[in-house]
Amino acid sequence: MKFGLKEHTIEEIREVFAAHSRIEKAILYGSRAKGNYKTGSDIDIVLLAPDITLTELFRIENQLDDLLLPWKIDLSLFHQISNPDLIEHISRVGIVLYERGNSLSVS
Repeated sequence: MKFGLKEHTIEEIREVFAAHSRIEKAILYGSRAKGNYKTGSDIDIVLLAPDITLTELFRIENQLDDLLLPWKIDLSLFHQISNPDLIEHISRVGIVLYERGNSLSVS
């Protein structure tokens, strides 16, 4: 189990991202990436998807919600983040969960 998530759960999340061609990369950050998560910690994910539409983002959020995971997924778009501390945090602790064109095994 990585980041307090079963491999099956990570794969389900990746499949949602893979279904949307505008998503270039999905990066896990926050407590799950740092390893200091608690049982109920949310899943913080930032998307590198500069061409994504608001409609598509809502669709992705709904598809993730349809997975019926016991955690909240906090989804954000990297190109809309203006807080330099958050950008630095993502750069420092972020772990790539999904990258278009790559079959990833998170280790």
